[in-house]
Amino acid sequence: MEITSIKGFRDILPEETGIWQRLEAEARRVFEAFGFQEIKTPILEKTELFSRGIGQETDIVSKEMYSFKDIKDRSMTMRPEATASVTRAYIQHRPYRKYPIQKLYSIGPMFRHERPQKGRFRQFHQINAELFGDPGSKSDADIIFMAMYLFESVGLDDLTLNLNSLGCPECRPLFKEKLKGYLSDKMPSLCSDCERRAVTNPLRVFDCKVESCKEVVLAAPSISEFLCQACQEHFESLQGYLNGSDIRFVLNKRLVRGLDYYNRTTFEIQTEHLGAQNAVAGGGRYDGLVKLLGGPDHPATGFAVGMERVVALLTDKQAPEPKGPDLFIAALGEPADRASFKWVEALRKSGVWVELDYASKGLKSQMKKAGRLGAKKVLIVGDDELDSGRGILRDMLTKEQVEVDLKEVIEIIKGIF
Repeated sequence: MEITSIKGFRDILPEETGIWQRLEAEARRVFEAFGFQEIKTPILEKTELFSRGIGQETDIVSKEMYSFKDIKDRSMTMRPEATASVTRAYIQHRPYRKYPIQKLYSIGPMFRHERPQKGRFRQFHQINAELFGDPGSKSDADIIFMAMYLFESVGLDDLTLNLNSLGCPECRPLFKEKLKGYLSDKMPSLCSDCERRAVTNPLRVFDCKVESCKEVVLAAPSISEFLCQACQEHFESLQGYLNGSDIRFVLNKRLVRGLDYYNRTTFEIQTEHLGAQNAVAGGGRYDGLVKLLGGPDHPATGFAVGMERVVALLTDKQAPEPKGPDLFIAALGEPADRASFKWVEALRKSGVWVELDYASKGLKSQMKKAGRLGAKKVLIVGDDELDSGRGILRDMLTKEQVEVDLKEVIEIIKGIF
């Protein structure tokens, strides 16, 4: 019986990886220009990290995490998001002792057991950026600018920045009580998930995609009506920085985040081209998370980019170009075979993509293989060419052929590519 991949887990095939590599390379280039350094955290963490950090009543913790007991009966979880892991590393290794502002980014897979659909998988990949140590709106504006610039640099410009404030521990509790009261009268119109959320985590109702729930929240109280003076000033200052940098945004009073640690600034970068899963990036401020996880009371802000969704947009915009080797060496006869093998390895060490025929078949067969691989040029070498010291270099696009000096063949090929 054929063994296939697990539902919600997918293979990223060679014809797709070019776009992934381009996105990762641009992320590293952009983030490092902003002073961010890469951090790699384990895929497997203690379950407590996420249940404490994300929130026990969130969908992620209550329904979506891949958790299990290890051989010592300890509860382990495959990370469902990166911020809690990066924050744990920040607390554990104390980089803030060298410099109070820490800018970190990470790229890698996350795991959530949710319904697979376009742009959403059970193993998915994120690019994350986290900035620790600054409580002000300027750092919020800086990471938002960085996120928007990343999308611009990969060629995505038809995106919308949605912005909101979630308040702080001083002003949000009153809003949550008002929202609970409003939702209690709307229970018959809510889906089963939102009936539970209305009691345990009412802000999550704003994020539901069920039409009846979306209609209910249209008339719900807005957090903007309950912001304290400090949160209002922070939010207005942020808008001032964004306006000053010509970053257009939409104030979205219904925008929330699915994780309990967010406060004040929250944002999403959305597209109209992916259906219901329209957010390609999202983030905001999480000032209490470091302290919640046992560290000092340090503020933080950050965001995550959904790589599958960005790749889907880039693929729709421009199909990946097929790759092919720079050179194929068609060797005829054992002496030519041995000589060409030496050339192949020398050229590969110089960064030239070279292929050869392992079976050492006839010229016609090798030329067909070079064509199927999409080789740009073919070097033809047999006994006669070795005797004369002159090989034949064929351009596979123009079909033109020139003779090359086999004593200088490595330098000649390196000079071409």
